[in-house]
Amino acid sequence: MLTMSCLCGQVLVHANKRPDFIHACNCTLCSKTGAHWGYFHPSEVTVKGATTGYARADKAEASAEVRFCATCGSTTHFILTARAVAKFGDTMMGVNMQLADERDLAGVEVRYPDGRAWGGAGDFAYVREARIIG
Repeated sequence: MLTMSCLCGQVLVHANKRPDFIHACNCTLCSKTGAHWGYFHPSEVTVKGATTGYARADKAEASAEVRFCATCGSTTHFILTARAVAKFGDTMMGVNMQLADERDLAGVEVRYPDGRAWGGAGDFAYVREARIIG
């Protein structure tokens, strides 16, 4: 199990496994929130503590709401918006793996998708080679 926290410790995130891989995306949202996402089924993650959310206003149909600690502002996770859940089901959430101790992620692959150039459909292109933590 991974136990992670925001900077002030008011939000705790528990995942019952390590992610299969981590995305260090270069899109505007990921870059400005400082998040490197590990993906999980919502049943695999527990979040405790007060968070506040933001869904992109520049997208016609934002599919993710990024959550932040209400006290220190650390990006903790994202959840799918109600519209995305209605379309795809409640099948995925992202956890900011920057909150984890890197030693707990040894052996996990970090991928670098080119989110800035991604049009929203199909696979990502990557801006550089993946690396393995540790």
